[in-house]
Amino acid sequence: MNQQELDHLRHSCAHLLAAAVMQLYPDAKRTIGPAIENGFYYDFEFSSPISEKDFPKIEKRMREIVKHWKGFEKYELTAEEAKSEYPGNPYKHELIDEFTASGERVSFYQSGEFRDLCKGGHVEKPNDALKHFKLLSVAGAYWRGDSNNTMLTRIYGTCFLTKEELDQYLFQIEEAEKRDHRKLGKELDLFTFSPLVGSGLPLFTPNGTMLRELLNDFSQGLRIQQGFQKVWVPHITKNDLYKMSGHWDKFGDELFLVKSQETSDEMVMKPMNCPHHQQIYVAKPRSYRDLPLKYLETTTIYRDEKAGELLGLSRVRSVTQDDSHTFCTPEQIESIYQSLIDIVKKFYGTLGMTFRARLSFRDPSAPEKYLGEPELWEKAQSILLNVAQINNLDYFVAEGEAAFYGPKIDFMVKDAIGREWQLATPQLDFVQPKRFGLTYVDAAGTEQTPVMIHFALMGSLERFLSVYIEHTAGAFPLWVSPLQMAIISVGESHRAHSEALAAEFRTAGIRVDVDNADETVGNKIRKAVRMKVPYMLVIGDKEINSQQLMVRKRGEKEAAPIEKETFLKHLAQLIAERSLEL
Repeated sequence: MNQQELDHLRHSCAHLLAAAVMQLYPDAKRTIGPAIENGFYYDFEFSSPISEKDFPKIEKRMREIVKHWKGFEKYELTAEEAKSEYPGNPYKHELIDEFTASGERVSFYQSGEFRDLCKGGHVEKPNDALKHFKLLSVAGAYWRGDSNNTMLTRIYGTCFLTKEELDQYLFQIEEAEKRDHRKLGKELDLFTFSPLVGSGLPLFTPNGTMLRELLNDFSQGLRIQQGFQKVWVPHITKNDLYKMSGHWDKFGDELFLVKSQETSDEMVMKPMNCPHHQQIYVAKPRSYRDLPLKYLETTTIYRDEKAGELLGLSRVRSVTQDDSHTFCTPEQIESIYQSLIDIVKKFYGTLGMTFRARLSFRDPSAPEKYLGEPELWEKAQSILLNVAQINNLDYFVAEGEAAFYGPKIDFMVKDAIGREWQLATPQLDFVQPKRFGLTYVDAAGTEQTPVMIHFALMGSLERFLSVYIEHTAGAFPLWVSPLQMAIISVGESHRAHSEALAAEFRTAGIRVDVDNADETVGNKIRKAVRMKVPYMLVIGDKEINSQQLMVRKRGEKEAAPIEKETFLKHLAQLIAERSLEL
């Protein structure tokens, strides 16, 4: 079943949900019910609240109704006829007025005794196809996404063609709840939020900061090996910079405005770094001999995201990017992309994460959404397609997913429970260098415009961490684990030996913590297990008198003896190799 067929299945199930709700709650007002990425939803205005406790009753009625649904029959109605289908429903009336503004009729689809305003896209035999569905959750949703409008009740559900697919998806949801990075972030003491700081502005603890820095060091190291150089730019700028780049017209309402007490300049918090890096490039004349010129910077940008869209680290207002930009000649594009693909393979391969490539091209039916000449877009897209084929990437083309200034390769990374996330992104840009007047002198002494390649390996560190925490379920590999070893002192008399042992391990570069709390050993062990520490040592009389360490590995219930020097060499090797194993 392709995506369109799956969307039709799920939209048909949204009709079924609405039919059941209207039978059970006749005074409810229905609005819209589209298919979405993993299922469908339908928004209603109820006279009294409903909850997930009502789902079994609704699902039961859905199964009764669908037995009588043999197909979807289309009707076309005038505005007046259409409105008569929804007495007292201002939401449907509003939609009908829009759809009939030029005198058109509107389409309705009917199954059994239920029909609804709809433009189409259904299964042919709903009584056969709509068998494997599940209602998932209830949420609030403003009518048409506007906080000035009525808050409606949104019922989410999903539907699959087979029971096996539905069961797999429900298992994935259950597993995702266990792995929720917001829950694990609190349990593992990685990050927090403060109402005094503001929504969408995460604060990272020592553990979380260590995790960020280790991953960023790896990201930067891979790029430095490929000739990237670090730069630094400020966090505020005149808005003239983004007006020239084109970002102001496209994203001006997402920018945080900054007011100066000293100057009349209109300032903003930077929402991206590329215009700044271009100003470094343009600061002095460039020759073809200077190219490719590669800049990298891990820095925070700021987007004024809507409060209702903020979600843990997945969607924040302060976004830290492991950003980089390459300025090159057209002839160098292919080799640059090859090096970037090698970096992506190394980084995500080390983390044990597989990926496929989405070639994000422009939508040819909406050229007004993009800057630049059509022939430049065609040239850029053909280069990316060729690069993907040469590298034997598992790729697919997605029209309409390009940035406004150029096409890109979005690496869709799969996590441990099968979900896909768009993370690393090399973006080809023929537009911005020309807008900013970037040039280089070629071998013939002629001025040319360089090509710019945007590249972020993790993308947003915050969003990447939300994915990575859930991918690992917080059980990080040794090299990236904020705390690599917990030494548990049985009693006060064992404290000195525990501290001396910890000092020895720290000298060897191991991140270790000593638990000297006045608690039972069992409690201390359970605490270390909850923190998912890779290794644990319990130090008592027996261990002090032994020539060996008794090491308990994460995931195991029993400790095993090992020579200290052997253990230290083992740890050093695992860290050096960035191994996924303990």
